[in-house]
Amino acid sequence: MTEAAGERELAVSTFNRVWELLGVAERSPEEIDEMIHAAHVSCYVWGKVGTAANVARGEWQCARVYATLGHAETALWHARRCLELTEAGGEGFEDWDLASAQQAVAHAYVAAGNTEEARRWAGLSRAALAGVENPVDRELIESQIAELGM
Repeated sequence: MTEAAGERELAVSTFNRVWELLGVAERSPEEIDEMIHAAHVSCYVWGKVGTAANVARGEWQCARVYATLGHAETALWHARRCLELTEAGGEGFEDWDLASAQQAVAHAYVAAGNTEEARRWAGLSRAALAGVENPVDRELIESQIAELGM
């Protein structure tokens, strides 16, 4: 296995581990630490070996972790970075990335207690879903917007 292939495998495995931990209803302090660190490892490694889209999605995941944990300022920073990278474009982006980035911003605003901004960003995300062709991608993002409860 080449070094780049090993790094890609690390980026994927840590990204997937974060998804698993996000699905745990009650996390131990050790699981919270693992989730935070794994999200950052994945994002960092994608920055070395991935596409522009991989990096933006890594920022999305960091934002989601911090929003889930109620760390609003950090969630907003990563969500805004995800949006900035997505809007800049580049290799690997798909039609769902903008809607996903916008819902990350909405989640971060929920964590910040700013429901007005959260609603605005959720609306932008819903509007961007009109351009998403694959129904599976659209349904996933719709379910993430629905988690906002607005």
